[in-house]
Amino acid sequence: MATSADAATIHDAVLGLSDAMDERHRVVSTPQDIARHGFGDKPAFEALIAQDGSETAGVCVFFPSFSTYRGKPGAYVLDLYVYPQWRRRGVAGGLLQRVAAITRARGGAYVRLSVDAANVSAQLFYEGLGMKHATRERILSAHDEAFAALADAGDRLASKETG
Repeated sequence: MATSADAATIHDAVLGLSDAMDERHRVVSTPQDIARHGFGDKPAFEALIAQDGSETAGVCVFFPSFSTYRGKPGAYVLDLYVYPQWRRRGVAGGLLQRVAAITRARGGAYVRLSVDAANVSAQLFYEGLGMKHATRERILSAHDEAFAALADAGDRLASKETG
């Protein structure tokens, strides 16, 4: 498992992933953000780092999840990045296998992830590992102004409940 000393390595993988998707402009996080939020009393995520000696081969960032349908915990893989020179050598599969094993040891029963819609080779890779495309789901998110508006509305609701 990664430690706070690995924050720069994790961040570098995030940058590599964003470069691969031509979205580097969207990354605003820093290694300090990774260290602050990923480690300590209430870590927001965990990470595995695949290495060969001192060379990093890949990074997998994941966090606990829960399925109310299944009634069981699991894990959500947020970022999985393998450096180009290490691709097609079993690194990504090994990282996902470790996440699954860690999750099962903690009582979990599934692993979920999302993949860029244009990244067909990654989709085929994940399917080859036995993962299935969730055809009935669409991932939605609220960021920036949309997130602030939701949070503001939630604060207004809370003040009505206590007022």
